[in-house]
Amino acid sequence: MTAVTPMIPAARPMIGAEERAAVDRVMATGMLAQGPEVAAFETEFSAVVGDRSCVAVNSGTSALLLGLLAAGIGPGDEVIVPSFTFAATANAVVLAGAEPVFVDIEPAHLCIDPDAVLAAITPRTAAVMPVHLYGHPAAMDRLAAIADRHGLAVIEDAAQAHLATWAGRPVGTFGQVAAFSFYPTKNMTSGEGGMVVCADEDTARRVRLLRNQGMERRYHNEVVGYNVRMTDLHAAIGRVQLRRLAGWTATRQRNAGHLSAALAEVPGVGVPAVADRAEHVWHQYTIRVSDRDTVADGLAAAGVGSGVYYPTPVHELPSYGLSIDLPETRRACAEVLSLPVHPALSEGDLAHIGAAVAKVMGS
Repeated sequence: MTAVTPMIPAARPMIGAEERAAVDRVMATGMLAQGPEVAAFETEFSAVVGDRSCVAVNSGTSALLLGLLAAGIGPGDEVIVPSFTFAATANAVVLAGAEPVFVDIEPAHLCIDPDAVLAAITPRTAAVMPVHLYGHPAAMDRLAAIADRHGLAVIEDAAQAHLATWAGRPVGTFGQVAAFSFYPTKNMTSGEGGMVVCADEDTARRVRLLRNQGMERRYHNEVVGYNVRMTDLHAAIGRVQLRRLAGWTATRQRNAGHLSAALAEVPGVGVPAVADRAEHVWHQYTIRVSDRDTVADGLAAAGVGSGVYYPTPVHELPSYGLSIDLPETRRACAEVLSLPVHPALSEGDLAHIGAAVAKVMGS
């Protein structure tokens, strides 16, 4: 019988006994919908985003949508977004009734290019939505300056960037609103969920209305809203995960440093760069290679999982079908390959990943 090589997974949710105990505790109370656990989670998450008001919802996509709506974005507005991202970034703009305007990324860190943002501004531009891709912050000083000069809202897509900072300032604190995701493969999870971080209480109140059928008091519907609440079950998991987030982040950063040292001299591999002002939290460790499919297949044969985030520019997806020349986006979509960097990796796993990449690349 041929031995099967164990696979090092590309991502692994870190769920343990404490999370299970938290769920059991909530189950025992009988209060499963939005309640005290959600309120506590919002307060505790606020502490990592500059004490801004936080509103928990059922997904990162809901966080983006409600953030846009609470910021007053709607029909007739344009929102500048990168095309190198997950589709939810642009989808939320469309769901808000506005039009996404796709622009290119800067090649070093794969985040939205401030020069491209500046060139895309029109009289209809109402907001810019930077994505802190893979856990690396966008260039928020330049983007904030552009937004201030042109009277634009800044809506941060921080779905992948829990605890990341730019110039020492946490992501999620630069814009009028920011959206975080707690999907299972993110740096922390609540099972499923999202958080809207708001610059002021008026915005937070609008988000709270929108998440709960337009009401803060039962049967007193002030606006037409949604049902996108977070449950106490999910919040209880999130609270446990938030307590572990700093330690997990430090482990991700150590793992990324190990991989970069191991791969720095491997021919044909572009290791990820980190901007001087950025603290990267490594949701993904993403290399660039020219023959990606061959590399991914070779890694899989060696027991190393990998992922492609993202193979198609959002503007070229069937849901948009646009023909736009975004050369850095197109090149990134053809070259990026994400390797395991999660906190469950052992030193042996890291050594194996580095050796497998070097072998596949012929060095």
